Parts: sequence; structure tokens; C-alpha cells
Amino acid sequence: MPEGTFALSAGLVVAAITAYLFVIVANKGLDGTQYSAFGAFWGFIFVAGPGLFLPLEQEVGRALAHRRAQGIGGGPLVARAARLGAILTAAMVVLVLVTSPLYVDGQFHGNWLLVASLAIGLVGFYCIHSTRGTLSGNARFRPYGEMMAIEGVVRLVAAVVVLALGINNAGAFGMCMALAPFVAVALSLRNERKLLTPGPPAPYSELSNALGWLLAGSVLMQLLGYSSLLGVNLLKGSSHADTLAVAAFTSAFFVARIPPLLFQAVQGTLLPKLAGLAGAGRHDDFRTGLKQLLVIVVGIAVVGTLAAFTIGVPVGKILFPPFTIDSFDLMLLAAGSGAFIVALTVAQALLALKGHKLAALAWFLGVVSFVAVASAISDLELRVEAGFLVGAIVSTLVMGGALMNRMKRGVPESVDSLITQIETEPLEI
Repeated sequence: MPEGTFALSAGLVVAAITAYLFVIVANKGLDGTQYSAFGAFWGFIFVAGPGLFLPLEQEVGRALAHRRAQGIGGGPLVARAARLGAILTAAMVVLVLVTSPLYVDGQFHGNWLLVASLAIGLVGFYCIHSTRGTLSGNARFRPYGEMMAIEGVVRLVAAVVVLALGINNAGAFGMCMALAPFVAVALSLRNERKLLTPGPPAPYSELSNALGWLLAGSVLMQLLGYSSLLGVNLLKGSSHADTLAVAAFTSAFFVARIPPLLFQAVQGTLLPKLAGLAGAGRHDDFRTGLKQLLVIVVGIAVVGTLAAFTIGVPVGKILFPPFTIDSFDLMLLAAGSGAFIVALTVAQALLALKGHKLAALAWFLGVVSFVAVASAISDLELRVEAGFLVGAIVSTLVMGGALMNRMKRGVPESVDSLITQIETEPLEI
């Protein structure tokens, strides 16, 4: 196992479990209108946050590790990345505030505290992803794993407090999410020293010549992953019945995201083995291992879809009462989530083989497919469910073809980026 595998895996597991519990607590503390607004906020922040800052984290970690291997200090590199991230964050915060009149009365139901949470949360995502990239580049994987776990625990504890106080305001839960990254960064860095060592200046090209494609692909990937949740909030009507329908769909969305949780449990144990095979030059074994990983992921997707159809509704009624979505709708949502994790697995393998442009194009075609299908159907739930499923399948097929073509050219000696891309992917249910 590569250094830090267990710390990262433990952090991922804690983060995933606490995120799910956080949503359950929010469901219990909010009425239909506020819960509907909470669902829209969740979609907004997890498209913009990880979508924009995860590629920056990954490139900082990669470039910093390269410097460390050469005995070169990485302080200037981190400073350069921090400035780039700060500019991006400032632009996004301004965009959130300037465009707030377009969504605050609709998707957020007039809740300005959610707007504030969105703006603050983007700053928090910038801080936590920048710090995680610096930690991984310095091989400080224990505080990296601690940071993911602490963020999830702090967020959950804060939500429990809000629930205990009886606060029926989605903005209060949004603020729990927005402030948790700052606490996680502060606590995980309490004993860390010499992270920013002096070194030669770092041009932007040292981060990555493909950073633009990585950013585009990451945002499009998150957008497709949350397309059904965002779509149902954007396409809903203005009546109270429509609001309650969106709240019910939000609960169904989270029930259908159980397959990605299982995916996180698999990725942290199998991917290091794949990297070891490639690093040892055992390319045939690498191909075999990648096929086995895909078989497992497809199996998770199939089992998740069948489980959603057979027992999903009873489970939903226990976790997210009242639960009014039927088995067919839940099955479509779970099938979309399953197809999405297959697409994600193929995409990260493609990125490891330097297929940044092709991955971004595939995610774009998936989003376009979602829009096309959603535009052709009138039923609110069906249009976003079918659109998500078709979009994920299209992305998978496009990237699958590109990956097969790349594999024919040979596997690189080092695919450490495969671990970085998937093992720390923050699939927030």
C-alpha cells in the first residue's frame, strides 16, 4: 500500500458517513419549503466547490511532490497556487452575490442566509482544498485524512445543535457546511511544521499545462452528478405542491446516492494495487486489474439499482420521512447514480493516461444529453431522472472508447495520478 492509504481511506469513510447523517438531521429539522431550499443549496455548493478547487488541489499535490522528490522547496509553488485560487474564489463570490436575485426567491425560497452560506462556503472550499493539496504534496497523509474526518464530524455536530434548538431555517444548516472547513483546517494543521519550504520561483505552467481542461472537466462532472437535483429545483413550478414535490425528490436523491458511498469503500483499497502494478511495469496485470475494478463498480451500480427498486421506498421512509417517491422513480435515480460512478471510474483512468481534453468533452456531452432529454419530457421527476441516466451513460461510452484507444498505446510507468484522482475524490453522496 502506498504511504497514507489507510489514513486517506479512513478519512473518506468518516466523511461519507457523517455527510449522510448530516442530511438526515437536516431533513428532520426542516419543513418542506426549507428542505427544498436546502437541497438546492447542496447542489449549488457541491458543483462549484469541489468542481473548481479539487483540480487545483490535485495539481498542487502532484507538483509539490515532484519538487520534494528533487529536493526543491515548494513554498513558492504553494504561494502561486494560493494566489490563483484566491482570484478564482473572489470571482466566484462576486458572481454568487451579483446573481443572487436570480435564485434567492426561487430555488432558495427567499433565504438570504443560504446566499451568505454559499459565498462563505466557497471560501471554505478554497481553503480546505488548497491545504489538502499542500499536505498531500508533502506526504502528510495523516493530517489529510484527519481534515476530511474533522470536517464531517464538525458539520454533523453543528447540525445536531441546530436541530436541538428547533431552528427551522435551511440557512442555519448551510452555515454549518460553510464554516466546518475552517475548523477542519485549523485543527488538522495544529501540529504541522515546515510545509512551506523556500525554493525557486514557480511559474503557472509548473502547476499544469492542462489545468484549464481539468477545471472544465471537474465542473462539468459535478454538474452532471447533481443535474437531477439542480434540474428539479430549476424546473419546478411556484406552487406549494411543487415545493413539497421537490422536497420529496431531494430525499429520494440522497437515498439513491448510496451506491457512491459503496464506491468510496472500494476505491481506497483497490486503486493502490493498480498503481503498484503499473509502477512495477506489469502492464498486462494493470489492464486486468482495471477491468476487475470496472466489474466491481458495475456490480455496485446494478445492486444499487435493484435495491432501490425493491427496498428503497421502505428505507426512504425510515431515513427521510415522509417519503413519497415511488419505486420506479427511485430506481431511475439509483440507475443514474450507478452509471455516474462507472463514468467517474473510467474518467479518472483516462485522466491518469493524460486524456484531460477527452474527459472534459465526455462530461460536456453528458450534460448536453441531460438537457436534451429533460427538454423532451414534461413530467418533472421523470425528465430529470431520465436525463441524468442518459447523460451518465453517454459520458461513460465516450470516455470508455477514448480509454480503450489510450490503453492500446501502453500504460505509463507511474500512474500515481490515478490514486490522487479517485482515492481522494470527494463524492459527497
